[in-house]
Amino acid sequence: MDLGLKNKVAIVAAASQGLGRAAAVALAEEGAQLVICSRREKEITEAAKEISSQTGVQAIGIAADVTKPADIKKVVRMAKEQFGTVHVLVNNAGGPPTGSVLDLTDQDWDKGFNLTMMSMVRLTREVLPMMQQQKWGRIVTITSFVAKQPVNELILSVSLRPGIHGLSKILSNQFAQYNITVNSVCPGNILTKRQEELNRGRAAQKNVDLEEFLKEAAKLIPTERMGRPEEIGSVVAFLASEKASYINGVSLLVDGGLVRGIY
Repeated sequence: MDLGLKNKVAIVAAASQGLGRAAAVALAEEGAQLVICSRREKEITEAAKEISSQTGVQAIGIAADVTKPADIKKVVRMAKEQFGTVHVLVNNAGGPPTGSVLDLTDQDWDKGFNLTMMSMVRLTREVLPMMQQQKWGRIVTITSFVAKQPVNELILSVSLRPGIHGLSKILSNQFAQYNITVNSVCPGNILTKRQEELNRGRAAQKNVDLEEFLKEAAKLIPTERMGRPEEIGSVVAFLASEKASYINGVSLLVDGGLVRGIY
């Protein structure tokens, strides 16, 4: 299926590894030109080179911290200077720290809000005028299944991500007239480095090794396995495409059936 993304320009945040990189690869495989960013300059430069080599598209890697407004402006400015516009924005950021309401400080909450919510707000705000002008745009934000089914130790993530879904719904209402869609993808348990770190801690608490813990955790998922990053990337690419032009304002679970609720 041709997704109609050839020569479209996409910004993907936090794309040196994990879900961001998987999304970038999926977009590049469909012919989209890329500007990808990460705090780690070496890793994002290497990722851009590898994606270009694998797919034949132009991919530019920029060292940028999405918690810093100036860095966000730099990324969007680079995309505009290099390609003239932005058609697709994939909002993505590392998850905030774990903890409890008694342990997390005001500073932790401020940092979590700046990372999780404000990175999405600022990136979206920077690209929307271009999308309005060209009357075509796709904004996809990678969140988490915990926005729909809370996990106790992920209190910051659980508290903040539903706000992204609410904002995305409002934006989907306000900008649909410009042929701009705004959607969220809610990954379940995907085998990324962050998930490995979280699960390693959970395994230690239960006094079992990581492999045994993952095997037991998979039993809670109807598909009986963890997800792969590329399975999230494929969904992001589809939502970013012309084929998904009538999908707007959704928060799409990609979790193998992990979340038990209907909505």
